[in-house]
Amino acid sequence: MTSLRRCPDCGTVSRGPRCSGCDATLRDHHGVRGRWPTIATALTRDLIRINLREQWVLLRFLAKWLVLGSVVGVLAGASSSVFLYGLQLVTSARIDTPGLLFGLPLGGLAIGLLYHHVGDRSAAGNNLILDEIHGLAPGMEGEAQVRFVPRRLAPLVLLGTWVTHLFGGSAGREGTAIQMSGSLTDGFSRMVGLGPADRRLLLVAAVSGGFAAVFGVPMAGFVFGLEVRSIGRVRYDAIVPALTAAIIGHLVFQWLDLPHDVTPAYELAPVGLDALLLGKVALAALLFGVASMVFSELTDGFKRAFAALLAYPPMRPFAGGLLVVGLALLVGDDAYLGLSLPLIDASLTGTEVVWYAFALKLLFTSLTLGAGFQGGEVTPLFVIGATLGAALAGPLGVPVALLASVGFVAVFAAATNTPLACTIMGVELFGIGAFPYLAVGCVVAYVFSAHRGIYGAQRIGTPKAPLGGDDPTGTALRDTPRRPPP
Repeated sequence: MTSLRRCPDCGTVSRGPRCSGCDATLRDHHGVRGRWPTIATALTRDLIRINLREQWVLLRFLAKWLVLGSVVGVLAGASSSVFLYGLQLVTSARIDTPGLLFGLPLGGLAIGLLYHHVGDRSAAGNNLILDEIHGLAPGMEGEAQVRFVPRRLAPLVLLGTWVTHLFGGSAGREGTAIQMSGSLTDGFSRMVGLGPADRRLLLVAAVSGGFAAVFGVPMAGFVFGLEVRSIGRVRYDAIVPALTAAIIGHLVFQWLDLPHDVTPAYELAPVGLDALLLGKVALAALLFGVASMVFSELTDGFKRAFAALLAYPPMRPFAGGLLVVGLALLVGDDAYLGLSLPLIDASLTGTEVVWYAFALKLLFTSLTLGAGFQGGEVTPLFVIGATLGAALAGPLGVPVALLASVGFVAVFAAATNTPLACTIMGVELFGIGAFPYLAVGCVVAYVFSAHRGIYGAQRIGTPKAPLGGDDPTGTALRDTPRRPPP
């Protein structure tokens, strides 16, 4: 007989009265009996402990979320393809017919009437998706109960964004892709009877799939869905469906191959690690963070101003359309209408762009979106960042293509509080050659943008810095104080 004993709880073979695996108390009747061959067999089995039941549960988990994530990816890729194909058509029509700009106020009125009388909660846009991901339940701050994403959101935002771009509104496209993906995904969740917890995971995957498909950046889209929900916290429980949806969404988009305007990219030459150059990029990133904060605040400020001055919501985009038309005539340049992708190309390639182009694009977009037109903020943020980077490159003595590329992703990182996703996006669009500079730009801009952002429903998971006062953890950005108390 031997003094070796097998723990009845965890199966570990130990010597003495306590289990070395889980510290349970071992009794005499737990002893390993028999001759040395029996004892050797017991010890050998204890070298590698595999719980087959656990592995089976994990296998089922993987299979379930691979299937569900693939469905979300198909919905995201197909809807983004249709959306971008139509967007290219209406953009081409606007460029070929400059007079369409004067129809922007009436287009805004049509969008306003549609959302006011049919939209219900759809006007909340991306914030509606984030609120549903947070899963507001009875007794929690915010909505009285968890509700589904409206099915009508997908066709409304699709039509609204097409109308916005047809008549020259300055807006983006990511918001439309994410909202369509989220609406279609939640409709699928209802159809198959998924519970609230699974619904929220699929909505995270919908964000990843929509973003990956519309910009052609599957890895950045994957991380964006996990990161955008809360500042400072990544949602790892959705990692399988988010990755699956991002990859499948990207592949479906490529397979459909409908004509569309491609997100500008530029292969940066490898840049060695240089302390002085890193310092210059970090200095520029401070201004990228400020630019993102100004954009977020100005857009919200326009929303508040239109709401205060015009009680009837459909009149807000009508009035905003008049102001955008007037601004375009005053500037005398249509480069700031629509997506403004040529400004990105010019910045990345070193073509001359007026130094204040970033400010004009910021003003055009904040006014358009603040008035209630539909579309996203991300592509305009790309434009703002790229043109601001190009303007700063000369004074700072940094290669134009490098700082324009850093600005492209850093302003976006600061406005969405997603530095990891944006760094990955920079690598996917501009290559690995400038990775340290892309990372420094995104991180510094993210920190310096304070607790501000374009998504008011985003919550503070971990504060960026101990700013004093009440702990903001768990607070939505829309509820954070904008100025110190008197």
